[in-house]
Amino acid sequence: MSFWKKSEKAPVDTAPVDDTAIGTAADVEAVMKKYDRESNTRIWEGRPKLLVRVFMVFFSLWSIYVTLFSTALPEVRLSLFLGMVLLMGYLNFPARKNHVKVNSMPWYDIVIMVLGSAAFFYYAANAQKIIKLSLRAAKDPFLLAIGVIGIIALIELCRRSVGLPILCVVGALLVYTFTQVQPQLVIYNLFYTTSGVMNTPINVCAKYIVVFIIFGAFLERTGIAQFFIDLANSVAGASAGGPAKVAVISSALCGMVSGSSVGNTVTTGSVTIPMMKKTGYKGEFAGAVEAAASTGGQIMPPIMGAAAFLMAEYMGVSYATVAVKAILPAVLYFTGIYIAVHLEAKKLGLKGIPKDQLPKFGVLIKRIYLLAPLVVLVGMVATNMKTMQFSAAVAIIVAIAVSIPHTIADSRPKEGEEGGFLKHAWNTLKNLGIMCFNALEAGGKGTITVAVACAMAGIVAGCITVTGLASKLITAIVTISGGHAMIALVLTMLCCIVLGMGVPTTANYCIMAATCAPILIKIGIPTVAAHFFVFYFGIVADITPPVALAAYAGSAIAKADPMKTGFNATKLAIAAFIVPYIFALNPAMLFIDTNALQVVQIIISSLIGLLGVASALNGFLYCKINPLFRILLVAGGLGMMIPGTLTDVIGLAVVAAVVILQRAAAKRLTVNA
Repeated sequence: MSFWKKSEKAPVDTAPVDDTAIGTAADVEAVMKKYDRESNTRIWEGRPKLLVRVFMVFFSLWSIYVTLFSTALPEVRLSLFLGMVLLMGYLNFPARKNHVKVNSMPWYDIVIMVLGSAAFFYYAANAQKIIKLSLRAAKDPFLLAIGVIGIIALIELCRRSVGLPILCVVGALLVYTFTQVQPQLVIYNLFYTTSGVMNTPINVCAKYIVVFIIFGAFLERTGIAQFFIDLANSVAGASAGGPAKVAVISSALCGMVSGSSVGNTVTTGSVTIPMMKKTGYKGEFAGAVEAAASTGGQIMPPIMGAAAFLMAEYMGVSYATVAVKAILPAVLYFTGIYIAVHLEAKKLGLKGIPKDQLPKFGVLIKRIYLLAPLVVLVGMVATNMKTMQFSAAVAIIVAIAVSIPHTIADSRPKEGEEGGFLKHAWNTLKNLGIMCFNALEAGGKGTITVAVACAMAGIVAGCITVTGLASKLITAIVTISGGHAMIALVLTMLCCIVLGMGVPTTANYCIMAATCAPILIKIGIPTVAAHFFVFYFGIVADITPPVALAAYAGSAIAKADPMKTGFNATKLAIAAFIVPYIFALNPAMLFIDTNALQVVQIIISSLIGLLGVASALNGFLYCKINPLFRILLVAGGLGMMIPGTLTDVIGLAVVAAVVILQRAAAKRLTVNA
C-alpha cells in the first residue's frame, strides 16, 4: 500500500531544487517500475482507460459504503470484495512487465480474470446455500472446481502484483498441506470457510485497510508530503549535513502515513538524495539514509503506515495504547539514524544548505491546516468516538476540505480570460471533482496488492490451522532453542525477514501476526511485545540484503552500488535490530509493568547507548576511532540499551571514558595541526 505514489500533486510552495534533482525526478517512474510492482501496470488510453478508472472509483465508493453500513454475511461481503479485486488486478497488472501494449489484454488474461472473479461472485450469490451444505460441499466436484479456480487466480495475481517471495512460502505450505490432509478438505477450508482466503487478514483489509488507503490517496493530494519536506528543511536544512537530516525527518513524517517503504523512498528520495549528494555524501550513503528513514516511517506513531490500527484490532487493545507503546522504539530508531548522519557529516566536513535557500517557517506555518485530516483521524480513533473506519471516512471529508484553498487558487481564470466569478466557481468545482475522482481511483488501485497479499496471508494461516503446523513449529523452535528465549527470538527474526520480503506494510503485519507472533507468545513473550517484535523485523526486510527493495530503490536514485547501499542502510538502522530484542526480553521499553522513573532511566540510557553504537559503526567521534575503542563503544552502548541499573552504570562508564579520550585526542590533533 502506498499513499505517496507518483501522481498528480496539488501545487504547493517549494524550496529551490537544483538541476540534478530535476533530472533524477524524471527517472522516478522508471525506478518505481523496477523496484515497486505496484507501478508495473498496463497502459490504457482513451475510452478503455476511462472505463478502467471508473470501475476503480466505483470499487472505492462501494468499499466505503460496505465498511460503514453493510450487515451482509462475511462470506458474501468478502467474496464480492475479492471478486472485484481480481477484476481490478488483471485489468492493471500484465503477466510480464516488459511486454505491454497500449489498450491490449491477452486472451488468457481475460479468461483468468473472468473465471477467477466469477468464482468469488458465484460464492457470494450462493453463500447461504453453500454454508448450509457444510462439509458436504467438499464432496461436490463443481464447488471444488470453483474453489480451485478462485485460489489459482489469486495466486497468479499475487505473482504479478506482489512478487515471488511470499508465493514461495505459500507454495511450500500448500504442498505440505496437500500431503497431510485430503485435497477436497484443503480446497473447502481455504476457499469456503473463514479460516482460509477469507481469514482475519482479508477481513481486516476489507473492513479497515481499504478505507485508510483511500484516505491516504486524498491526503496525498492536499500537498502534505511537500509540506513535510519543507518543514524538515526549515528545521534542519542549515545544520551540518543538512540535506541528510532533512531526509530523516521528512521521510519519518511522510512514511508515517505511507504503507510502502519503496514508494516513500523513491518519491521523497527523488528530492532528498540529489541534495545529499550535492552536499558531499557518497551515493551509497545518501540512498541508504533515505531507505532507512523511509522504512522507519512504517514504525513511526501515531499512524505507523496504518498498522497501528490493525495492531489494536489483533491484540484487542485500544489504538491509543499501541501508539503510545510505539513512541520510544521509534524515537530510538530515528535518533540512531540522525546521529549516524551527523557523525558522517562531521567526518566529511560537510556544511548545510544556505539559509536563504530554505523555506521560511513563517510561510510554512500558514499551511499548518494541512495536518487537520491527520489530527481528526488520530483524535477520533484515540478517543473511541467512532469506529476506525468511520473516523477514516470523516478524515477523508476533512482532507477534501483542506484541499479547497489551493484548488480555488489554481482555478482562477488566467489573465485576459473571460468568465469572472462564475468561471472561477465552475473551475473550482470541476478541479475539486477531478481531484476526488483521481483520489478514489488511486485508492482502488492501491488496494489491489494489499488485498492480494492479505489473501495469501489467509492461505498461510489456513494451511497452518488445517494441518496443526502451528503447534509443530512452536515445538520445533522451542526444541531447537533449548528453552532459551534469545535463540527462539533469533529464529523468529529470520522467519519474519524472509516472510516480509517485498510485502506491503499492512499485509506484512497481517502475515506476521498470523504466523510468527503466536510462536513468541507461546514461549512466554508478552503479547504486545511479541506483536511489536514481528512487526519490526517484517518491516526491516525492505533494507536487509539480499532482498532489500527500499535500499535498492534508493541506490537507483543515487546511481550507487545496490549492495553497498543495502549494507549501509542496515548499519544506519541498527536500532531496529537491537531494540526489538530489548523490549521482548524486558517489556519496560514498551511501558509494560514499569513506572515513570524507570521510563526516564530507559530513555536516557538508551539514547546514550545508541550514541555509542552509532559512533562505533561510523568509526568517528570528534576524530577517527581506533578498533579497540569501537569495540568498547559497542559493548558499552549495548549495555546501556539493555534495561537494568547495573548494565546502565557499566555501559555509561565505558561510553563516557571513550568519549572523553576521543575528545582529548581531537584537541591534540587540532593543536598539532
